[in-house]
Amino acid sequence: MSVPETVDRVLLTAAVVVIVIAGAGLLTRIWRGPSMLDRAISLDVCAALIIAGLGAKSAFARDPFYFPIMLVLAFLGFTGSVGIARFIAVRDRPPGRPRADGPKRTGRETP
Repeated sequence: MSVPETVDRVLLTAAVVVIVIAGAGLLTRIWRGPSMLDRAISLDVCAALIIAGLGAKSAFARDPFYFPIMLVLAFLGFTGSVGIARFIAVRDRPPGRPRADGPKRTGRETP
């Protein structure tokens, strides 16, 4: 192996080690919580770590086979995060605050 190939392998191995350490920290955050929002963000980061792992595997193999899979996972992670954020925003709305999509009531309407 030449020097650039050796450097490439060392950097890719370091990237995989960082991904594994981040995954361990991510699992502890999902397990311990403390809130539902922390767990939702952790699941979003989990999707990003899976994409990073597939990218590292693709770089090791020098094969672009996983790129469309990574794109689909990124799209699913994004839509899942948006859905969870909307659910949490509706659930955590303070009482008495008007909804953004409904008519505003002034108190002068006749029944």
